[in-house]
Amino acid sequence: MFQKTLRKLTVLNSIVFLLIFIVFGGMLYGYIARQLFDDIDESMEEKVEAFRLVNGRPRLGAAQTPLFDSRILIFLLDIEGNVINPYPFPIEGISPEILTSLADGGGEWQTKKIQDHAYRLRTFPYSYQDNILVKEAKEYRIKELLGVSIVDFEVTMLHRFLLVIVTGQIIGMTAIILAGYFLARRALIPIQAAWEKQYQFVADASHELRTPLTVIKSNAELLLRYPKHTIELETIRIRNVIRETIRMSKLVSTLLTLARADADEIEIQAGPVILNEVIQNVVEQFEPLVQMQGIELKVECSEVISLVADKERLQQLFVILMDNAIKYTSEFGCISISCRKQSSQVLIKVIDTGIGIEPKDLPYVFNRFFRADKVRTREKGGVGLGLAIAQWIVEKHNGKIWIKSESGIGTEVYVSLPIEKL
Repeated sequence: MFQKTLRKLTVLNSIVFLLIFIVFGGMLYGYIARQLFDDIDESMEEKVEAFRLVNGRPRLGAAQTPLFDSRILIFLLDIEGNVINPYPFPIEGISPEILTSLADGGGEWQTKKIQDHAYRLRTFPYSYQDNILVKEAKEYRIKELLGVSIVDFEVTMLHRFLLVIVTGQIIGMTAIILAGYFLARRALIPIQAAWEKQYQFVADASHELRTPLTVIKSNAELLLRYPKHTIELETIRIRNVIRETIRMSKLVSTLLTLARADADEIEIQAGPVILNEVIQNVVEQFEPLVQMQGIELKVECSEVISLVADKERLQQLFVILMDNAIKYTSEFGCISISCRKQSSQVLIKVIDTGIGIEPKDLPYVFNRFFRADKVRTREKGGVGLGLAIAQWIVEKHNGKIWIKSESGIGTEVYVSLPIEKL
C-alpha cells in the first residue's frame, strides 16, 4: 500500500515541480526576449518619428532621405505595394526580393527569418498630404513606412538561451524526479510510523482483550456444565469471571483515554494546584498497600509548591508512578518521592529499589503495551499502558518525563513541570 502511495506522490511532486520549472523557464525566456527587442523597437520608433518630422516640411512633394543607420533602416511603401529604397545606394544584404517579402508584415511587430538573416520589422502609417516621392524620374504615392532591423545577433542569443533552458530542464527532470521521490518518502515517514503504531496498538489491544475473554468464556462454560451446583461450590469460577471482567473494563477504559488523547478530545483543565497536597493524597491512598508489603515509603516535599495544572490529571500521573513502583519493589524495599523547585520548573523524583529495567528495554518503556517482563507484569495486572498515559499527561503540561534504571538495583523516574501558566 505504501509503495503504491509512494509512487503516486513521487509522480505528483515531480509534475508540480516540473510545471513550476517550465513556467519559470518560459517567463525567463520571454523576459529576455522582450528586453532584447524592446531596445530595437524603441530605436526604430524614434527613427521613424524623426523621418516623419523631417518630411513634415517636404520640398516640392519629394520625401527627404532618412539619415542612414546600418542598424535600423526605413523604406517606403506606395499605394501599389511597391517597396522603395529612399537611400541613394542599395542596402547590402537586403535585396528587392527580401523587401517584397518584408512588405506584407502589417502594422504589428514581427520577427521574420528570410534566407540567412532574421529581421525585426513593422509598418507605420504615412499620413502627410504631400506624399509624393520622385525617384529615377518616376513618381510614387507613399502609403506607409517600413522599419526594418537585422536582428541576427539577438535571435542567435535567444536560440542559445533556449537551448540552455531546454538542456537544463532535461537534466533537471532527473533531479526533480529524485527530489519528488525524496519528498514523498519524507512525507510518508510520519504516516507510515502512525500506521504501524496504530496497527501494533490494535494487535496488542486485541491480544490483551483475548486473555480475559478466554478466561471468562472457559469459566462460564464450566458453570454451565454443572447447573445444579450452588454459588458456594462455584465461588472460584465466579471470582475468576469478576476479576477478569474488572481487568477488561479497566483496559477498555485506558484504551478509550488513549484514543481520546490521540484525537485531542481531552482538554487540560488548568487551575491553581498545591503539588504537596496532590502527592500527599496519592501517598495516603497507597499507604495500606505499602504497609502490607513491608515497603518503606519516604516523602521529601517540605517546600510548598504551587503551580498551574490539571489537578485530576496530576493525581492520575502520581497514581501510575506509585503503582508501578509498588508493583516492582519487593518486600522490605524502599520508595521515595521528592520534589523541589528549579528556576521556573518543579522537579519530581520517584525512586524505588525494585527489580529495575534492562538497558535494552529503557528506550521502549513509554511505548504502549510494552512490558519488559510480560509474564511477571501480567501476574501483577499490568498491561503496559500506564507510562504511555503518564507521558501524555506530562507532555500536555509542557513538561518532560524520563527514566533511569539498573536491573536488580532500582528505577528512578523524573518529571519536570513548568510552574507558570500553561
